[in-house]
Amino acid sequence: MRTVAVLEACKGGVVLAAGFGLVAMVGHDAEKFAAELVGRLHLNPAQHYPQVFIQAMSAVTDARLWWLAAFALLYATIRFLEAYGLWHQRRWAEWLAALSGAIYIPVELFEIWHHATWLKFGALAVNVAIVTYLARLLAESRPPKPDPFPAVPPPAL
Repeated sequence: MRTVAVLEACKGGVVLAAGFGLVAMVGHDAEKFAAELVGRLHLNPAQHYPQVFIQAMSAVTDARLWWLAAFALLYATIRFLEAYGLWHQRRWAEWLAALSGAIYIPVELFEIWHHATWLKFGALAVNVAIVTYLARLLAESRPPKPDPFPAVPPPAL
């Protein structure tokens, strides 16, 4: 359980860092930054994905950057709360982790369907393993249901 908690905290940390990066972009030329980033990564700016990235960054406004940073902060906060709850073995966190992990499975399957890579298969396998583990844990720790038809002891003679 603590391994899943650390994983969730790491996801929150990455998204929080990305949010700070978005805030740092406010007031700067986002398209120029994107072109420089593509160049530093030694990508061909004429190829499809780098071109899509540069074009998307050309349409970014400061207001949109603030909104994206706010959503990053919200997402990171949820991940940190989930990590805290999992670390301390809180049942609400187990439910949150199982449901939030299960939401990604159809998206991962869709991505594999359109372009399968070993990385996508690996991400799907890890996610399915975590969701299965949490679902089993939730099912096993559920209190037993009362028997609707309890056995009636025979009358004493």
